[in-house]
Amino acid sequence: MGAGKSSVGRALGQRLNWVFEDLDDRIERRTGREIADIFHDSGEPEFRRAEHEALQEVLQELRQGVSRVVALGGGAFVEERNAKMLQNMRITTLFLDAPVEELWERCCRQASEMGAERPLLRSRDQFRGLYQVRRKKYLAASVRIETGGRTLDAIADEIVQRLKLKKIEIRREQGEVE
Repeated sequence: MGAGKSSVGRALGQRLNWVFEDLDDRIERRTGREIADIFHDSGEPEFRRAEHEALQEVLQELRQGVSRVVALGGGAFVEERNAKMLQNMRITTLFLDAPVEELWERCCRQASEMGAERPLLRSRDQFRGLYQVRRKKYLAASVRIETGGRTLDAIADEIVQRLKLKKIEIRREQGEVE
């Protein structure tokens, strides 16, 4: 939480003319329920099941050649079966890293702006503990990008350069994609 997955993902998608998708949005569309409601009414195991199914669906679309930037929730990548699917498909994964105190501040600011209650923000120590546990799994990502104190543009530029990504050129008059 707070690493910039959605913000960086959107910026990267715009820069490359690729579709950007937040996996949580797909889960909400597929289930007809908000993430918070799934957690509250059905619990984390039900959410993780829905998340896994949504990820399977996205990966199937990627197999068909769709260029896409996908933001996974913080817990999706640490779920062993999800990590194996990503690894088996040789999907390039990015770990957007920042100091835990900066992540905490970003999350608190975002929750305040949205007027949302986030269970993980009830305790700074709990937040730090979850980060430390998950970070070990996140380090298995293909690429680690430091986001602390950096702008979205700088982060997106680094990703494009490090992964040697190309912008999709769209010919508007013919409707073709190059």
